[in-house]
Amino acid sequence: RLSALLFPLLYHVVRYRRRTVAENLSAAFPELDATARHELERRFYRHICDLMAEIFARRYMRAAEIEQRVRLENQQVLQPFIERKQSFLLLSIHQGNWEWLLARVGNFLPCPMDGIYKPLHDAAMDRFILDSRAQSINPVPFQNAGREMLRSRRQFRAFAMLADQAPFKRDSRYWHSFLNRTASFYLGPQKLAEAVQCPVFFVSMKKDARGSYTVRFELLAEPPHARDEFTILDSYIAACEAAIRAQPETWLWSNRKWKHQPPADEAASVDAPKTTAN
Repeated sequence: RLSALLFPLLYHVVRYRRRTVAENLSAAFPELDATARHELERRFYRHICDLMAEIFARRYMRAAEIEQRVRLENQQVLQPFIERKQSFLLLSIHQGNWEWLLARVGNFLPCPMDGIYKPLHDAAMDRFILDSRAQSINPVPFQNAGREMLRSRRQFRAFAMLADQAPFKRDSRYWHSFLNRTASFYLGPQKLAEAVQCPVFFVSMKKDARGSYTVRFELLAEPPHARDEFTILDSYIAACEAAIRAQPETWLWSNRKWKHQPPADEAASVDAPKTTAN
């Protein structure tokens, strides 16, 4: 009921990032006509309203209810690493309900899970999210992630990261074609996996119905990881795009993923991406 009330307010009155969403959908799906893209846009905003209600509810949900609403489809692929007590890195995206995903996986694992996060601009919302996440995982600011992973590299832990956000302009970035445009990605997943030499999984989330999701794990890479390569990032980006195209209305199209453009000397080399540091 709360979601139903939110939709007309968010879509028609506030018009939250309507232009950004429309531009992103137009670029990602040029094969769709205007009517089909408009319908996809409306489905996205209805999902966002569901998501807002679900994130609010997360604070007050017990682990058993999250387990009932979020099904793990193939968690057995983690079992060999769990049995060896080998730490691993879980990479996901802002699709479905990532807050419930983190909670479900964090409650399932037999080891601590550090959730690497980028602080929100709104301090009150940031505190609300962190307090919710702290019920199941250990939130770690992304600027401390490398130090924290190296410090605990001899312990059995899981590390989780939603790595599809746009990096800050001052950060080193990896440029790659993504949904028909050149986008920048954090180098963190590649560098952290190389530093700790841990297996890397992609974690996707599919919305089955309102308030009901399925999570699936996909092994992207196993150590040893070669230094100064980008194979993990390449595999992650390909997995992201496949997951988004499989259920586009549940990805965060309001994300300004393409707000930065590569430097002129790199703009023509999307097929052979490079990094740049400002």
